[in-house]
Order: sequence, then C-alpha cells, then structure tokens
Amino acid sequence: MACFFRRSVALQLAKVCGVSEDALIPLISAVPVSKKQASADLRVSVSCLLRSGAAVPDGDLHTKTQALANQIRRDSVVEDVIAGRGEIHFRLNKLILAQKLLEQLQSEPDGFGVKSELLRHLQGGRTLVEFSSPNIAKKFHAGHLRSTIIGNFIANLKKALGKEVIRVNYLGDWGMQFGLLGAGFERFGSQEKLKTQPLEHLFEVYVQVNREAECDESVRSAAAGFYRRLVQREDQALALWTQFREITVLEYKRIYQRLGVDFDHYSGESLHDGQTQSVLDELTTQRLLKTSEKGTGVVDLSGTGDMSSYATLVRSDGTSLYLTRDVAAALDRKQRFGFDEMIYVTDKSQTVHFQQLFHILAAMGHQWAERCRHVAFGLVQGMSTRRGEVVFLEDVLEEARSRMINNMRQSRTSKVLEEPEQTAEKIGISALIIQDFKGPLMSDYKFDWDKVLQAQGDTGVFLQYTHARLCSLLRRHASETYSCRDVSPLMDSRSVSVLQHLLRYDEVLLQSVNDLQPRHLVNFLMTLSHLVASAHRELPVKGSPAATAQARLCLFSSVRSVLASGMRILGITPVDKM
Repeated sequence: MACFFRRSVALQLAKVCGVSEDALIPLISAVPVSKKQASADLRVSVSCLLRSGAAVPDGDLHTKTQALANQIRRDSVVEDVIAGRGEIHFRLNKLILAQKLLEQLQSEPDGFGVKSELLRHLQGGRTLVEFSSPNIAKKFHAGHLRSTIIGNFIANLKKALGKEVIRVNYLGDWGMQFGLLGAGFERFGSQEKLKTQPLEHLFEVYVQVNREAECDESVRSAAAGFYRRLVQREDQALALWTQFREITVLEYKRIYQRLGVDFDHYSGESLHDGQTQSVLDELTTQRLLKTSEKGTGVVDLSGTGDMSSYATLVRSDGTSLYLTRDVAAALDRKQRFGFDEMIYVTDKSQTVHFQQLFHILAAMGHQWAERCRHVAFGLVQGMSTRRGEVVFLEDVLEEARSRMINNMRQSRTSKVLEEPEQTAEKIGISALIIQDFKGPLMSDYKFDWDKVLQAQGDTGVFLQYTHARLCSLLRRHASETYSCRDVSPLMDSRSVSVLQHLLRYDEVLLQSVNDLQPRHLVNFLMTLSHLVASAHRELPVKGSPAATAQARLCLFSSVRSVLASGMRILGITPVDKM
C-alpha cells in the first residue's frame, strides 16, 4: 500500500518533470521516523532525479531543489511539499495514510509489503539455495549454525517475494576421511552402539582410527583400500557408507526440525563424484584444462593466458578435487532444476573457491554463471556453554532453552504457560538468530549469552515479547469487533509514527533481497517493536471511547501481523504467550 502514496507523489512529480510515473516510483522512499521531531512521510533525492534524466541539470543543487518543490502541486493525498538539502520532502494526509494502510493490513495481512509494485519485477522464476552443508558421520557442529539460519532466511525471503525456491543441503559425504572411518569401523566399530548412539560412536571411531593412523602405516593403507573400494562401488563398503549417511541425515533432520528449517533435497559430493570425468573431458575438449609442471590438471584464470592465476581440478595422481565436484554439481543442478539463480551460503574462507567456480563455469560458456552468487559470512567467537567450549549445535540449543527457562521463571511478567519448554526453545532460537543477523554477515562477532538473552534492547527476546504482548491484548478484546472505518482517533504522534514506519516495509524487503543481508529487516522490526511498545504504554484500549478503542485495536492488530510476517522471513517462529 505504500505504493499508493508513492504513485500519488509520482503523479505530481511527473507533471513537473515530464516523465512517466513508473520511472519515478523507485526513486521515492519513506522518511525514517525521527524521535526528535515530526518528519515528512516520503522524499525524493534531486541528485537521483538528475542522474536518471528525470530532471534537467540547470543551476546549483539547492536552487534546483527549491524550484522543483515550488512547482509540485498539493492535493488531497499530498498535503505539503518541502525543499530540503538536496531532497524534496512530502507530507501526506494522515487520515488517508491510516485508512489505506490499515485497510490493506486487515483485508490482506499476508500480502502487505511482499506484494508491493516496488517488488513486482522480482516475482517468478526459480531460485536454488545451497546452505548448511555439514559433514556426515559427525554430530552437527555449531559452526554450521550460521550457514543454516542465513540460508533459511534467504530461501524464506525469496519465497515470500514470489520465487519458486529449491533448498539444497550439499552434504560433505565423500573423500579420504570416509576411507579412514570405514577402515576404523571395520576394526573398532559396533553395530549395537551404532543403533543406540550413532553419531557419538562414529565420532569415537574416527578419533581412534586417526590416532592410530598417525603412527601405523597399515592403518593408513587400510583406509586407502576402503576408499578405493568405495570409489569402485564395492557392495560391502558402499553398504557401510550408506548406513553412515542415512543415520546422519536422520539425526540432522531432528535438529533442523528444532530450528524450523527444512530442505527439498539432500545432495552431496558422492552424487557428483562419478560425473567429474565428463567435466574434465569437456574442459579438455574446450582446451581449458592444462597440465602444470607438477602434473596437476589446472584451468587458467588469469585472463591473459600467463597462468598467473589458476585453479586446480585434478591431482597429479588423477583424482578429482572438491572444486571439480562443485563444477559437476552446478552443471547437474542446472539440468535437473532449471534454476534462474543459484545462491551458495558458506563462511568467507571459501570466497576464492566460489570465485574460481563461477569463473570456470563462465569460461565453459555457461552464461547463467553470472546469476550464481556466494553469500559469505564471518566467524562466531567465544560460543560456549556452562560446561565449556561449544562443539555441537545441539549443546547450543539446549543451553539457549535452559537459560531462557531460567530467565522466564525469574521474570515477574512471565505468564503460566502450557508448554514452557517449547516456548523457551522458540525464544532462545529467536535470540540466537537476531544476535547473528544484527550486523553485516561478513563481520566476525563475539558471542555473549547475557547480551543474547536480554529482555530489553534490540534482542530476539524483546521482539518475541512485543509480539506476545500484542497477542495478549488482542485476546483480552477478542469478543469485541473492530474495524478501520474511523481512523480519526489515530492522529496522535505515537500512532502516526507507527504508520509512517510501516510505509518503509516494502523498501526494507527490496534492500534485503538486493544484498541478501538480514540486518535491514531486523532493524525495521526492532524499530517497529520500540514504536509499538511506546504506543501500547500511552494509548490504552480499555476504558477508551468505543471508536478510539476500535481504531487502536486495528492498529495493534496490524502491527502484530507485520511483526509475525517479518519474523517468519527471518526464520523465527512467533510466540503468542511468554
């Protein structure tokens, strides 16, 4: 609905500039709410008008801004036009602002923001997102949490904006380490323990066989032999590897369920190992694969043919590498899924790897390589539990739930809940996600449980508390019918600030999908939470005249739906009691 107001402004601006409304709409944005003073509602940068050709550069910027502002007509929607520093500000009719926003939020809450014409060009098409990607036969390491929640956010955002999304978990399920594990299990493994404590037992076996392989050549030889049997698809070796893989996926699915994450496909390196030879053949045919002085197979990435930069795809013994399998995986996915864009979510240490991958795909003549993106993220430092340094994600989830239950028991505002453990888990996971998403993804950050689980400030706990408080208010007045027919009681500064902030929702979604950074949406939801918390304190429903109570309930109900919508995109399950 923000676009109704942008179009109203664009209509008046188009008459002055002599260009179409559609060309102007992307240039018009909502003004961030200011605590210090009443602000305008929308604005346009005159520099942007000049760069786009919508305005003619004559005179200095200040003079041009003033001249344009003076020519723009006011109407029933645009009440005032003010020339600022290089910007033209527009004040909207607040009654119409409240009426239009709340009408849409009540009639189509799920479509608010996401169906804006500002985002219409993003609808349709198919996006493949590869994320999480842990190694099999190991417990889920805490280090994979970031990839999991960031990838889930990107998939949720793309789906909300009208894309068909394919979620792929590309498991680390191939390589010499499985030769070691297989040989180790044949020596020390127990099928009984594998049934009762599967990943713990595999971890024990792997640690033991690694220790012995360091000083025993026969163990290293047995590991190489097992991996050779695996590559040759020998039945017994393959059956044991398949058992490890299936056990791991079952365990991981249980953890993903706790996080509210799901996948359409569980893929892995093993699926593409057999396809690497055809990749190498194609590279050879195209004269892209060259042999280095060391006998390795490489692709020149220099662009000048001097091999100053290259990627290795074949070892000197003829075996393929992770990069080779990634090329095969990309080609296979394009053929199987016909994606329009593919997004990889991994830590920043793999940045060069993905630059090489995209370069090789482009060199092979695949124009869709330019629509492949790597979303990189930094490291989390100092994540630990009361028992010490964290290794496994499940320990993090247990710690979050345990600490949250303790905080809820000590809080005077907590309600008696039917399922306190589940509620505490949802809030704890929300806290982890918000902590992770507050800053630029590329930044490393220091983890602090006390800060993560604070009830005040820009935290996941505060976000959930705000949502739950609004749910409680709406439950208390559930027997009352309310409509947005009379919005005149919402002309106070608190209500207007909330409405002005809601104008920004589609812009925030556009910003988020352009750079795939969740912090924009987090900041929007936090500001909305603080604004509505102030409104809730100062604008009572109980004891107010009927028309005022109805209008306020309509406002609070609308904010609750936007909070819930934004939280779900972030991968957070909103709670209605806490």
